[in-house]
Amino acid sequence: MAYHLITQSAQEVMRPENSPARSMSEFLEKTDRKSLTNTISVYSQRGESAEVLRLYYMNDAALALWREMGHTPMVRESTRRPGRKSELCFGVPFSE
Repeated sequence: MAYHLITQSAQEVMRPENSPARSMSEFLEKTDRKSLTNTISVYSQRGESAEVLRLYYMNDAALALWREMGHTPMVRESTRRPGRKSELCFGVPFSE
């Protein structure tokens, strides 16, 4: 399993629909697919500038759902696990 690092600017963070924890849950409920929550894993971490205010580590299932929801994220890198300073914000925890 890989985690994909997605970044958001201060401008993007201000829009509620850009919060995976909020919008993914609503989307899964509207589309009657809440069971997918058991396969999705999204971690968040505070960024260090206005250009990169928030970092999200999304597993493959979360990234696919994010794209299905109409988002066009720029994947900065892919890693084996979420960043050490990140916290689970939606879905299931990382496991090997």
